[in-house]
Amino acid sequence: MVDRHVNFKTVMTPEEFGLNAKHFFVKTEDGLNISTYEVAIDTPKVVIICLAGIHAPSVTEFFGHAKLFKEQGYSTILLDMRAHGESDGNKICLGYKEHLDVKAVVQYIKQQPVYNNVPIVLLGYSMGASTAINSIGKIPEIDGLVSLSAFSSWEEVFYENMKKSAPALIAAIEYPFVYSTTFLKYGTNSFIKPKNNIKKLGNRPALLMHSKEDSQVSFANYERLLKRAPSHVETFVVDGDKHRIIEDITKPEEYKEYSETLLHFIKKHFVGNE
Repeated sequence: MVDRHVNFKTVMTPEEFGLNAKHFFVKTEDGLNISTYEVAIDTPKVVIICLAGIHAPSVTEFFGHAKLFKEQGYSTILLDMRAHGESDGNKICLGYKEHLDVKAVVQYIKQQPVYNNVPIVLLGYSMGASTAINSIGKIPEIDGLVSLSAFSSWEEVFYENMKKSAPALIAAIEYPFVYSTTFLKYGTNSFIKPKNNIKKLGNRPALLMHSKEDSQVSFANYERLLKRAPSHVETFVVDGDKHRIIEDITKPEEYKEYSETLLHFIKKHFVGNE
């Protein structure tokens, strides 16, 4: 599951969405080159960083969101986290180290005059959502968060999924070893967990989205995150097993309730009445 590099079967282009994007690489503090696409606005009101999941989809499927954001006057930066797509790395780090990828992009943003005093918002899906939560907890320059189907910790979501295919007793016996295994594989980075980092939001706005019957990341993960989050955090919950929240993540504009909730959150907190 993790000792691999993900080469996506489907990689979309900005031209498919009527967009122009600059493709470049940023370097993390631990020496990895991270593939990044920027859909820029001349005078952006907000810059939104998009993160995808553990194995799929490619972050290029978020060009649909970039198109939606461009119409609102927002720039978008899409990054393939380490060990995904054209980014370096041969080990998926389950959110334990991917905040370093986000940090490299934030540093890039801070170096660009066009983004001077422009709010930075993270939008992540699945493992990307958990990475986004870890990142906002560790990077004070990030101003806001949108999380789609995040797990509260890797150990918890692994255990809950293990219970589906193994006897409950076996799963319970194995559970403590998940912690030791992640420590052996990721070292002290394994202490970096979304359920801890969401406590560090402070007053920064956040929107947590989840589906009630999510079969990949259970609703209990959402409940654990919300329990630990500051009281001002906003929520968007949908019925059914909808890990991606919407059926076609490339076409957010076709899902009115989702797109309106997302755009309202961004405008309310980062644009105001402009």
